[in-house]
Amino acid sequence: MSRHRVVIVVFDGFQLLDLAGPTDVFSAACLLDPGASYEVEVTAVRAGAVRSLSGVTVTVEMPLRAVAGPIDTLLVVGGLPTRMAVADTAALVPEVRRLAEESTRFGSICSGTFLLAEAGLLDGRRATTHWAVADMLAREHPNVAVDADRIYVRDGNIWTSAGVTSGIDLALALVAHDHGHDLAREISRWLVVYLQRPGGQSQFSTPLSAQTPKREPLRELQGWIEEHLDADLSVEALAGRVNASVRHFSRVFTIEVGMTPARYVEHTRTAAARRLLESTDDPLDRIAARVGLGTPETLYRVFRRQLKTSPGEYRRRFHNKEN
Repeated sequence: MSRHRVVIVVFDGFQLLDLAGPTDVFSAACLLDPGASYEVEVTAVRAGAVRSLSGVTVTVEMPLRAVAGPIDTLLVVGGLPTRMAVADTAALVPEVRRLAEESTRFGSICSGTFLLAEAGLLDGRRATTHWAVADMLAREHPNVAVDADRIYVRDGNIWTSAGVTSGIDLALALVAHDHGHDLAREISRWLVVYLQRPGGQSQFSTPLSAQTPKREPLRELQGWIEEHLDADLSVEALAGRVNASVRHFSRVFTIEVGMTPARYVEHTRTAAARRLLESTDDPLDRIAARVGLGTPETLYRVFRRQLKTSPGEYRRRFHNKEN
């Protein structure tokens, strides 16, 4: 039985669960299947104590410069200070690039994707990261095809995952690739997690991400839209409220808000529906009517398009039963 060498790169201020989640998946694989032989090594720029974002310290026995291939799986964790880690180009990024070249496959968890991108390892590739920094990744690394909604993405031998707990999803997918879905399913049962969670990470993200317009009439219009979701919010009606032509209104609104009027209205209605699903027991037809989506069928289509899940599933996952 040959061992499967997993090397995980950490840095000061890393997200502890980015390390602990995948490590526990690999450990469970070995306990549940004698044929699985994952051996995890943790490394950083310097040997010794490395403090996580939560304050828990892990001990690194071997510094990055001393780690040599071949490596079966290389993973880079994330954390809030990832951008500071990226700035350490004299040490961390070149070593990540070197080890990736000596690895059969490599990947990242959460914002660790930035380290791979900075090392030039994701150019021309598809990747994902935490929803909160996906736009930033796309702006700073335009050669990377960022899929902001996926829980994890595989592009050839490169595997990247979304935020924090999705490192567990990624590790389960790696185990399934190595030893089959039956073992991955058994691990998910033991860890009490989804083998494949429903929907994408957009269902966990901030409901609406829009720019605040400079023009006062547009700011006032945004407030009016939120208070009159069941009104006629067509482009023609909205343009009329600010006494502008449809063409001029659409152009200015899109520039200042960062999305078209129609898309803004749909996102605002969806955000309102999410809040009602989380905080009330109202039936779907009532929610659809209150937010201006008309029917449960329309509500369902919008949720599928935006969140990759259904209103019913969203309520089951996020409803506050204490309300």
